[in-house]
Amino acid sequence: FVQETRAFVAELIRQDLDITQLVDSDFAFLNGRLARHYRLEVPLAPGEGLQKVALPGGDQKYRGGLITQGSILKVTADGTSTSPVVRGVFVNERLLGQRIPPPPPGVPAIEPDIRGATTIRDQLAKHRSSETCFSCHITIDPPGFALENFDPTGGWRIKYGIGGKGAPVDPSGVTPEGDQFAGLRNWKRIYIQRPDQLARGFAGEFLTYATGAAPRFSDRDPIEAIAASGRGIRSLIRASLASPVFQQK
Repeated sequence: FVQETRAFVAELIRQDLDITQLVDSDFAFLNGRLARHYRLEVPLAPGEGLQKVALPGGDQKYRGGLITQGSILKVTADGTSTSPVVRGVFVNERLLGQRIPPPPPGVPAIEPDIRGATTIRDQLAKHRSSETCFSCHITIDPPGFALENFDPTGGWRIKYGIGGKGAPVDPSGVTPEGDQFAGLRNWKRIYIQRPDQLARGFAGEFLTYATGAAPRFSDRDPIEAIAASGRGIRSLIRASLASPVFQQK
């Protein structure tokens, strides 16, 4: 999983590909083992090394981009169950540039029902009914719901529970801005139309990594300038390194 992600990100940088490729791409780096795990029928040369392949399109295109890779999907699950909250926080903070505050004290943790009798959406509805939780969950939950068709190891599923014998997965939702989506493909289409937001999010995360400190409020204008400098990943990295946020720390 990790090598897949490293190869993918290296290709984005090497080719200076558009920032929206983080959300969706028409290619992936796979070997036979990964292709079988992802249930993808793609032409592969002999050998176990990772190969750049074109992803199938149409109704079967549910891979592509960073967030559908096993490394991301596995690290945002606990090994036995998925959490739209954990995945939603990851996507918001690492991709969309949205900082999520910690939950208020006294909020009980969500215990997953591994039998699949009660869906995570049902349990999260209780949190959303609380005024103190609602304001954050309207931002956290949508990308998490969109990724619910992926199990804890990144495999595709349409039902919960062992052997897919539980309740059907519902990957629909509404973004904080009011855009409805029926599943991951629809969610991706929404955010592909927001390259400026993706560029700001990328610049903020890169500068956090490069400087060891999260951007401050005073860094907002330089980050906006970075985002406006172009949509290529390599170009955004160069602009970030030339910015005062990096140069003066």
